[in-house]
Amino acid sequence: MHDVREAKASLFERALAALGRRASETRAWWVPGRIEFLGKHTDYCGGPSLVCAVESGFAVAAAARGDRRVLVHDAQSGERAEAELSAELVPPRSHWANYPFTVVRRVARNFPGALHGVDLAFASDLPPAAGLSSSSALIVATFLALADVNDLERRPECRDAIRSREDLAAYLGAVENGDGFRSLAGDRGVGTQGGSQDHTAILCARPGALVQYAFAPIRFEREVPLPNDHVFVVAASGVVAAKTGDALARYNRASSMARRALEQWHAATGSTAPTLAAALAETADGIDRFRVLLGGNPELRQRVEQFHAESGFVREAGEAMTRGDIDRVGALVDRSQANAEQLLGNQVPETIALARTARELGSRAASAFGAGFGGSVYALVRSSDAKEFLGRWAARYADAFPHRAQAATFFLTGAGQPASTR
Repeated sequence: MHDVREAKASLFERALAALGRRASETRAWWVPGRIEFLGKHTDYCGGPSLVCAVESGFAVAAAARGDRRVLVHDAQSGERAEAELSAELVPPRSHWANYPFTVVRRVARNFPGALHGVDLAFASDLPPAAGLSSSSALIVATFLALADVNDLERRPECRDAIRSREDLAAYLGAVENGDGFRSLAGDRGVGTQGGSQDHTAILCARPGALVQYAFAPIRFEREVPLPNDHVFVVAASGVVAAKTGDALARYNRASSMARRALEQWHAATGSTAPTLAAALAETADGIDRFRVLLGGNPELRQRVEQFHAESGFVREAGEAMTRGDIDRVGALVDRSQANAEQLLGNQVPETIALARTARELGSRAASAFGAGFGGSVYALVRSSDAKEFLGRWAARYADAFPHRAQAATFFLTGAGQPASTR
């Protein structure tokens, strides 16, 4: 495995160089990507997830400005984006600046009054648009910088609404999808209809472990230590998991189907359950009642069945991992992957092949994760076999998908630390 400290130090140097400020004039943060071990499209439905941070992420350096301008520098590409810290800002939908500038607009709306802009630079070793949550990491990073230079935690509206890291994750999930959070009014988001799983993993991860959270609202359920002789090999497939245009519509389809199923439940039962999880819990035979209710709509029925099954996989896998039954964990992850292929319908040939090949090569568990329609696959393997496994897995992928392999990235990671100041 690469030297994590050395890699981070190099990224911070690049971010500082792009910012053009001395280290003493800046604040710096590490904001990681994440692995969704289990919990495919469960969070916004009120279900649970098992997640961890990865050891790759964003090195972020920022300095306060004397005006309300916000400059964001991508240290790798050399691109810069600039905007006013304004409630009327219109972020560009089809550009990476959509993510930081959605935060800028929301901060201006939720915390009106005198605010300082910021010069922010980032350098990242996360493959972009690969299901590792680089977009949510950029949202977290932007808010941390703006909150720091404006001392937002002292503002009464912030103190009243955001009282913990979990609250911050929920708020930033709401920023991303456009919802309100407590007294902090909603606004336009980035265009995705997601939840707060990614932000929770980034802000609340625990080194060396998976964390199990339930959502809507966020509730911590358990810490699940990973076996200390195992690591993840991650394969970013080279199929971009984009969230614009037609790809955005496909991504949002899982969310819209869950919402439509819940609406039908409300209409049929008079329930006001806020999420699918809450609706399923209203009666002991909730899943059977949903099957009857949605019998004439196979797509909606399959979406509810996938959510119900996935929620069970998360909790059973957490228990199995805790008692050291990795074989059972692997079997549950296999079922989750099969449901993603058959019920969610959000897998592509590349991610299907990567998951199956990983198991053939001896991984203890393997699954695609993230939004779907591309992105990444993880394989949980013994540390002693990891480098050899990575080479064999990458070679099999190159043989099967030579046109994708050129853009693919394979790397090793443990369960990393959450977002933190440097």
